Amino acid sequence: MGTGSVALSLGLCLCAGQLVATPAASAAPAPVTAAAAATVKPKLTNSYNRRTVSYGSTVKVTAKLINPRTGKAVTSGKVKLQIRGNKSWKTWVTKSSNSKGVVSFLTKPGSSMYYRTVFAGTKGFAQVRSSQAKITVRNKAAKVLAEAAKHKGAPYRFGASGPNRFDCSGYTMYVYKKAAGKKLPHKANSQQRYGKAVGKGSKKAGDLLVFRSGSYGTHVGIYAGGGYMWAAPHTGDRVKKQKIYGKNYVVRRLV
Repeated sequence: MGTGSVALSLGLCLCAGQLVATPAASAAPAPVTAAAAATVKPKLTNSYNRRTVSYGSTVKVTAKLINPRTGKAVTSGKVKLQIRGNKSWKTWVTKSSNSKGVVSFLTKPGSSMYYRTVFAGTKGFAQVRSSQAKITVRNKAAKVLAEAAKHKGAPYRFGASGPNRFDCSGYTMYVYKKAAGKKLPHKANSQQRYGKAVGKGSKKAGDLLVFRSGSYGTHVGIYAGGGYMWAAPHTGDRVKKQKIYGKNYVVRRLV
């Protein structure tokens, strides 16, 4: 067999005395992987019905998924609501996208923290996360305690209601008005009729404590947590944080 015949049989071309490979008639297409198929990065946006709330209030977070190539909603896949208080993000709840590409969450933040949503990805769509947003919680109880502590060392004087001297009910009256805008009468027995009644086992820092003789209120203080309270104790003493004494008292929640 001649040289030219050998070259042709091997798919080669004899050009100017050199053997050159000829291109293949056809090449098999590269396989499409799942990663290559998930090329669409959806647009994930959040809206909040409020960014600043009082403690115990509900915040509605609404996530919306849009296919940026078509402008249509992404109607499948799961969305996670995540929160971050200090260091790391934690998933609070996971829900599925509806027919309009919308997922709604209801949450009651206990303190100020950051929120975001994360789309887990699905067939044809990549995983994506939203930008973060801070929800600020106004904690009036903390403001009450901060105001109560400002007057540490102020001398007790019967009938005084601040800002430099106090008796017991004058002290609580002044602190709640200054920190939370709550108006109380200048009398311990009368103050036990204000706010919401709370069981002793459920009391929280910032609650009003009314000590009684029988059912008559004789002394008041502000619960500071851990078995302590802020109070203007008696003549000759000063405003201080002290241990709760006695067991005959009621708890009133004002904030």
